[in-house]
Amino acid sequence: MTPADVRAALVAAVRSAVEAGEIAVALADGDVPVNGRGAGVYGSPLALRLGVDAEVLARWLRDASGIERVTCRGGFLTIFVDSGRLAEDVLVEGDSYGVARVPAGGWDEWPRTFENPGFAVRFAYARAAAVQRWADDLQVRPGPVLGAREDEELALLGVLAELPGRARQAERERDAVPLVRCLERLAGAYHDVHERCPALPRGDEKPGAVHAARVTLAEAARIALGNGLNMIGETPRERI
Repeated sequence: MTPADVRAALVAAVRSAVEAGEIAVALADGDVPVNGRGAGVYGSPLALRLGVDAEVLARWLRDASGIERVTCRGGFLTIFVDSGRLAEDVLVEGDSYGVARVPAGGWDEWPRTFENPGFAVRFAYARAAAVQRWADDLQVRPGPVLGAREDEELALLGVLAELPGRARQAERERDAVPLVRCLERLAGAYHDVHERCPALPRGDEKPGAVHAARVTLAEAARIALGNGLNMIGETPRERI
């Protein structure tokens, strides 16, 4: 589930609770805060913002499709979802994933070393795009991201979940920095996955479900990085 999916589930939970007479509030879709807190974990202070019992919202939320568990502490909701589905949902949202109106920002092009975050972000996009080209050549199609367990993969999913919230923060604060820093973390996470969790078979290895899942991760990273670069006024490049 993407942050937008979790937000929609929260809106539905509030409306169900209102219809059942358990709470009496008015809610607009734009009033629902959701923040990525790691792979498959989202947080929301919505109950505090509305001044309602968080357990009421949690009870309605637990029945929503794609939500595995909801906990409450101090009025704050922690929502656990299938982390692997996030990457697939990013592919569905495509060019709209995480998009907000963000001021221009960015980094210098040089030097072209990993110590320069500008190069690291641009090269991460180019690397992810290259995986798609090579996967097409080898006829490895994107597949479900089931049971992602490698630390690198979970870290990448966590930053993917964080990006929409950082984009909205950058829009709200009229400052690209929150998004720029998130793109740097996303690039670092993708480089780790690219190098330690190869998406493509090597040598005589046959393509399998793990490769299909990692092709999906690469495409999700490419989409998120590309959208982020576009938001700060830069055209992503597939070759550097």
